[in-house]
Amino acid sequence: MPLFLSTYVNKVDKKGRVSVPARFRAQLAKHNFSSVILFPSYTNAAIEGCGEDFMEEMQARLGKFDPFSEVNDDLASSIMSDSIEQTFDGEGRIVLPEGLLKHAGITDSAAFIGLGDRFQIWEPKAGEEYKAAARQRALTHRGRLAGRPADGGVA
Repeated sequence: MPLFLSTYVNKVDKKGRVSVPARFRAQLAKHNFSSVILFPSYTNAAIEGCGEDFMEEMQARLGKFDPFSEVNDDLASSIMSDSIEQTFDGEGRIVLPEGLLKHAGITDSAAFIGLGDRFQIWEPKAGEEYKAAARQRALTHRGRLAGRPADGGVA
């Protein structure tokens, strides 16, 4: 699975094209992906980005639900139905469709924020605000890392 790290801010042109960070493209290429899958985050005003393997994992998780259940339909509709695959052009750019740009409030630049197994694309100021708030929330959960008790004691 690709490993997406760091934060990069790139310009978005008038056609909605943006250069995917070279590090992200290299990670995708290492796994034989010449494209990226995008979908609107259903928890944030951001665009989710990933490789095909992440989507296959999501599909496997959905497969654990009754295929005709409301839960399955809701999750599949929230993720799969709005996902699009964008192939890189010769300059490493993709097109961010108007609906995704609007969802994330992106106009002239986009922040690519690595989340390990996937990344998010944010309006840069909103992305920085989100990261700052996430850091604060993470402080309260730091004891859960690696299964450690919340009080910081030995498991």
